[in-house]
Amino acid sequence: MKKLFIIFGAIALLLLLQPILSMGSLAEPINFASMDALVQGADDTDSSVSGAFQGLKRFYSFTGFANATSGNLIMIVIGIIFIYLGIKYDYEPLLLIPIGAGVIIGNVPFVAGNQTGIYESGSVLNYLYFGVVKGIYPPLIFLGIGAMTDFSSLIANPKLMLLGAAAQIGVFATFLGALYLGFNLPEAGAIGIIGGADGPTAIFLSSKLANGVNLLADGTTVKNLIGPIAIAAYSYMALVPVIQPPLMRLLISKEDRKIRMKPPRAVSQKEKMIFPVIALLLTTFISPSALPLLGMLFFGNLLKESGRTERLADTARTKLIDIVTILLGVTVGASTQADIFITKDSLLIFGLGAISFVIATMGGLLFAKFMNRFLKGDNKINPLIGAAGVSAVPDSARVVNAEALKSDPHNYLLMHAMAPNVSGVIGSAIAAGIILSFLS
Repeated sequence: MKKLFIIFGAIALLLLLQPILSMGSLAEPINFASMDALVQGADDTDSSVSGAFQGLKRFYSFTGFANATSGNLIMIVIGIIFIYLGIKYDYEPLLLIPIGAGVIIGNVPFVAGNQTGIYESGSVLNYLYFGVVKGIYPPLIFLGIGAMTDFSSLIANPKLMLLGAAAQIGVFATFLGALYLGFNLPEAGAIGIIGGADGPTAIFLSSKLANGVNLLADGTTVKNLIGPIAIAAYSYMALVPVIQPPLMRLLISKEDRKIRMKPPRAVSQKEKMIFPVIALLLTTFISPSALPLLGMLFFGNLLKESGRTERLADTARTKLIDIVTILLGVTVGASTQADIFITKDSLLIFGLGAISFVIATMGGLLFAKFMNRFLKGDNKINPLIGAAGVSAVPDSARVVNAEALKSDPHNYLLMHAMAPNVSGVIGSAIAAGIILSFLS
């Protein structure tokens, strides 16, 4: 390295001394024509130096240092925090790490017009973002979820589906709250689905209602809220272990937390194969607009349970869902450019998201207590499983199981909690379909 500095220093010195060296010997007669040429050469040198500085200045103008704003720096810090939470605390790392990386990518400052940003037509990120804007990625996510979900607990105890329905109160409460805060109907509908704590469903609905393209009856363009809604939904999904336990301890007595539920009955393979077909028909006839989500969910489950398509099921629940999760996480994160994301609307959406998640959890817990008024003996349910009615699969079910074990080290509720958890996925998709039918 020292030799390189010496070599470059010598070259620079020679370049600076070149005009002097080219004058020749002072003993020779002075050639005024040569002097004029020397002066002209000095002017050319000054021009070259000036041009070099102009080039450096122009280069700097294209760097992120020259174009960075305080908003970009704030969002980059948020992206780093997401990555930190995913790695340090294991909060939905498969979601938070891609989203965090996407937030950083989307907020690296750049000069507009070079097909760089996610909102610039023709850019690579814009092509990848097409799957979010058009709602392509969420159904593929649902396909993978269906291929990895066991509906046995729900088939064995169908009444627990009511808990998944009860938790959807968060959707409609958030919808009303968004209207109260001044959002128009399509925007409020897209925001409301955050209450279901289902990221893919939130992206699907917001891509249809609050995509920055649709027009209202008065000609007003709806806002593009896909980024804030998706980030809010996934953030609260990741914070399930933080938000739900205090609510469980607040609303459910220690005695009720110790209730032991009888083991679920064994479910035959024939029942598992029939269920996705019947469930597909029932749910989509109720909410046809949810067909892209529910159709793929139950199709994926049929691949899993049919016993004849294991290769397809394995692809759907591993490689396919992993690829789509990467693309979805990075592009959703990249869509949070500071000039679009750091707004009053984004802060309101995050506030509504927190309130809606609390309401959804409380709705499931309180409805479980209400159901116990009509159940006797060993048919009673542990009210804790009501918290799993939100569709954060399987984290809500795990949190319920962990909270039950704190009260009784031998009270395992994971299988029971999976029933309202998967019904919450179905319930949030149905709710999204109903909202879409009325507001699209």
